[in-house]
Amino acid sequence: METLFASIDYRDPVWIMVAFAFGLLATHIRLPPLVGFLVAGFVLNGLGAEGGAFLRETADLGVTLLLFSIGLKLRVRQLIGAEVWGVATLHMVLITILSTLLLMVLATSGLPLLDQLEWSSALLIGFALSFSSTVFAVKLLESRDDAAAWYGRIAIGILIIQDIAAVVFLGVSTAKVPSPLAAMVIVAIIALRPMLAALLDRVGHGELQVLFGLVLALGGAGLFELVDMKGDLGALVFGALLAGHPKASELFKALLSLKDLFLVGFFLSIGMAGIPEPGMFPVALLLLLAIPVKTGLFFWLLSRFRVRVRAAALSAQALASYSEFGLIVASIAAANGWLSHDWVVVLAITIALSFVAASMFNAHTDDLYVAWRHWLQRYERSERLAGDEPLHLVGTRILVCGMGRVGSGAYDALATQHGERVVGVDVNAEVVEQHRRDGRRVQYGNVTSPDFWSRIDRRSWQVEWILLAMPTQRANLTAARLARAWGFEGRIGATVKFSDEEHAFASVGVDALFNIYAEAGRGFADHAQALFSDHRKPRETPSE
Repeated sequence: METLFASIDYRDPVWIMVAFAFGLLATHIRLPPLVGFLVAGFVLNGLGAEGGAFLRETADLGVTLLLFSIGLKLRVRQLIGAEVWGVATLHMVLITILSTLLLMVLATSGLPLLDQLEWSSALLIGFALSFSSTVFAVKLLESRDDAAAWYGRIAIGILIIQDIAAVVFLGVSTAKVPSPLAAMVIVAIIALRPMLAALLDRVGHGELQVLFGLVLALGGAGLFELVDMKGDLGALVFGALLAGHPKASELFKALLSLKDLFLVGFFLSIGMAGIPEPGMFPVALLLLLAIPVKTGLFFWLLSRFRVRVRAAALSAQALASYSEFGLIVASIAAANGWLSHDWVVVLAITIALSFVAASMFNAHTDDLYVAWRHWLQRYERSERLAGDEPLHLVGTRILVCGMGRVGSGAYDALATQHGERVVGVDVNAEVVEQHRRDGRRVQYGNVTSPDFWSRIDRRSWQVEWILLAMPTQRANLTAARLARAWGFEGRIGATVKFSDEEHAFASVGVDALFNIYAEAGRGFADHAQALFSDHRKPRETPSE
């Protein structure tokens, strides 16, 4: 860290300001800021700027934190389903082969860069193009509140498998033979897991938690370097040690902004690594044309692995981009002399364009699915994966959608009067399992997806009330609209956080609204008044 700050010179603030300006411009035209950072790097390079030690240090730190964050999400149970590891592995192999063949066919066109392409270089480029962007997909899922949804969990699982493959490549790319002490170090690290988990419990929720994450990420990377192993792999391993810890998700979110900040250095350094030449853009556009093939292959493989077609389509759309890891792979290959440096610039252009295309594509997800639904339905499999079976709600009168703190409280209050006629629904499988262990009747499902409503057995449907207690206005509005479109004629109640959100619910058929902040304040006042009424006697003063 000392080296990082010692390497700052007077030009670095200018680069940061330029990156901010282009990132802001990208967001204003509804593109990911990463596109703006890449363009900023190209512009700075065109103006004669060169990346220095500060930029290299921030880029390395960004990649290290990225891999540590991936480790925090690495849950084996999420990866053991064949629809995750099987699809991810087959897709990477097939896309690598198809991209390699496509590049060698294009090599006969005589276009610059392509005319001198060899099989080994084409294979490396094909491997780099097989990844989908983790940053782009996760931000997309978070913006839709779908990270815990069925299709979102599948997409994230596939991304993790891809990330593991990238880390393996990074680990072997230096051609280092690990020190004999490496095995002992790994065993010692695994033995340290209980102590690290206990420390995470004790660090609280503020800046000490962020510092703890930095210590583990950088310490893990440094420890692996000491035994001649790739430092980034050490960051991933230390993150994986804490995966599944109750505070792992909180630590991931705490490091998110810091990781994204340092990744700006990585994207700037890629853009500043070379000036795009006119002949590079036709090659980048040709590579961009392979995105529909990549997306379609994801959909086809997922549907063959018994994923419902809507979930398969949404997962494929979330993965419809090239990845920042592709740049890392290309950069390592270029540094080792396996690939021309010009290809790093070409891939940077291609990835930036893929973000643009994927942003526009995903802005119309629902419309595209509706337009293509009848054609896509031909790929539907009759078998269902666990968690995707038909829903039988026999005897249910009240459906509570969203089993967080508000939904759980509503469920418990209603269950005291209506017993087993109350059923909860939640999109997070782990939340569902916990509620079931606590004795609540809770079903797994995503009520913001038409697939949930298509799973319901109409013959057993007797629901009279639907209570929407999900954390965002968008999710509650979507669920209410879908329920009415499905044919529900009973009463719908929904939670809101702000008064300016209330007017939007009338148009989707919501009968009653509950402002959780206003009602919480009213409930607190009522509770306090009840307590005070029981203690009206004045306090006795102690006798002197």
